Amino acid sequence: MNDRKIPVTEDELHAYVDGELPAERRADVEAFLAAHPDEAERVQSWRAMAEMLHARYDSVAQEPVPARLELERLERRPRQWLYGAAAAVLVAFVAGGTAGWVAHGAANAPSTFQSFTADALDAHRLYVVEVRHPVEVGGNERDHLQAWLTRRCGWTVFAPNLEASGLKLVGGRLLPGPNGPASFLMYEGASGERYTIYSAKTENGATQMRYAKTDKDGALFWADRGVGYVVSGSSDRDRLTRVAQAVYDQAEKNGT
Repeated sequence: MNDRKIPVTEDELHAYVDGELPAERRADVEAFLAAHPDEAERVQSWRAMAEMLHARYDSVAQEPVPARLELERLERRPRQWLYGAAAAVLVAFVAGGTAGWVAHGAANAPSTFQSFTADALDAHRLYVVEVRHPVEVGGNERDHLQAWLTRRCGWTVFAPNLEASGLKLVGGRLLPGPNGPASFLMYEGASGERYTIYSAKTENGATQMRYAKTDKDGALFWADRGVGYVVSGSSDRDRLTRVAQAVYDQAEKNGT
């Protein structure tokens, strides 16, 4: 008998996104999402990320297993190498067929999310109030800024064009990150509002956007290709989401 009072769990939300939720619970989950707009928005962000992951990796999942990963060969390799190869197989499995569980993993790894957003928000609050020295390299030197941060950070740092969002590049600086150098870019609107993009290396794979708020500042975190990103700015979540989406879309387009 279906008990309508059973609370909807996090695992059921992920199963709903993955299309693996038992039929008898689907109506309960949909009713829960209809009554909780914030959770519905979160679920939609997972679904969007899952679709992007499938678009990027499904073709790889259809490729034949490389000869070096065939079980017969793995059995003849030293144990340490076997563990590394097994990890590679696991990565391929996750990328190819379980995009929803990539998002699920991110939800269960708060330490990375919390450390990134805490560092990013600390830097945001420290520098957005600066009048004379908010950045090390000004936005009028965009090419130099991108090349310098790319060289120091070890991945391609791209300063997106956010003029469509009413934001102009102020410039950027190099900061210490959790696993090495971090890139920090600042943008400013006509009314003086400032948004920042903090990025640093992370061991996380691709993750969906996650929202955090501290006092009057909001932040959206995601990770892609070994780099974590945090866009910080207004506590207006809709406005922040639009800015972060513009950053994400341009990073995807430029392959960064």
